[in-house]
Amino acid sequence: MTPVELSRTVLRAVRRAVDAGELDVDVPARVGVAPPGPGGCGDYATGVALQLARPAGQPPYRVAQVLRAHLAAADGIADVVLTGPGFLNISLHRTAPADLVAEVLRRGTRYGFADADADADAHASTAAGGTLQLRCAPDLRALVVADATARILRSQGVAVRVGCTSPPRSEWTTVLGVHPDADTDAGAHSRPVEEIRPVPAPGDVLALGRDAGRWALLHPAAHDRPRTGGEHLVQRESNPLFRVRYAHARSRALARNAADLGFAAEPGPVDHAHGIHALLADHPRILAAAAAHRAPDRLARHLVAVADAALPFLPTVLPRGGEKPSAAHRARLALAEAAGTVLAGGLTLLGIDAPDHL
Repeated sequence: MTPVELSRTVLRAVRRAVDAGELDVDVPARVGVAPPGPGGCGDYATGVALQLARPAGQPPYRVAQVLRAHLAAADGIADVVLTGPGFLNISLHRTAPADLVAEVLRRGTRYGFADADADADAHASTAAGGTLQLRCAPDLRALVVADATARILRSQGVAVRVGCTSPPRSEWTTVLGVHPDADTDAGAHSRPVEEIRPVPAPGDVLALGRDAGRWALLHPAAHDRPRTGGEHLVQRESNPLFRVRYAHARSRALARNAADLGFAAEPGPVDHAHGIHALLADHPRILAAAAAHRAPDRLARHLVAVADAALPFLPTVLPRGGEKPSAAHRARLALAEAAGTVLAGGLTLLGIDAPDHL
């Protein structure tokens, strides 16, 4: 269950409580869920009970008790614990590794995106709250960070516009693919404008080209000064961008090689998976956090972690010597393809190409 899906589950619990006459409130357009803070537990927590307490005319803890009864019966939720004045701490059922891989392959590069029902909720929220406005000065790094942030926000069902206080240089658009909207202040019911202000890049990023240039600006956190040297272009393991793109290209090559050997991916149990399953399961949370904190660097670092886990695993995928393709080979191929799919989807959100050949 992704954070967006869990948010919808919490909303359904509120609606059921209202329909049952247990709460007399207007159902909010959206509910926030996040990893639990200090004193919390489980996978995610929400303070919706505190939000609804005053309009419901009940103490937050009592509202949380009402919602807990509905949430505990929902599919995918293993446990709900109340902490503090009324925080709901939610533990999810663990998805079997083979089911997780099947889900990644089914969703493709949109794995971790808001699904169709979540999109409908987001559209309703947008109608009520307006379009998110991101604005930056005519600084190249600010424009690239705003562009990637908008891509990630849209993947989570958020309507967003990006604007610049003055027209950007034409070569920034040509080389790094930044296309700000004409007017961030246009449109009815718009939210307040959010300023994007990362530390500027110290050197010439355009010389790196689109992919390495964008990576150089996006991989460091916004408060860190990026490096803009040729290290982002080298084709060796010391370059994180190379590792990410190489792991993706290797996963695609394995699929082609397996087809030549007459077998295809089929999710199943995999031994010695190098923690890849846990990283794939965490991908939806990473996307949600990158969107919530306006931090595409979180996604970039996650992709490096996925690549670093996948690279030592990939040589084990294909049969060796006189081996015949088996169920184990098909399961390993499925896991490799799932890792490559997450890498391709993440790179695309950062505005970086994910080539099948490298």
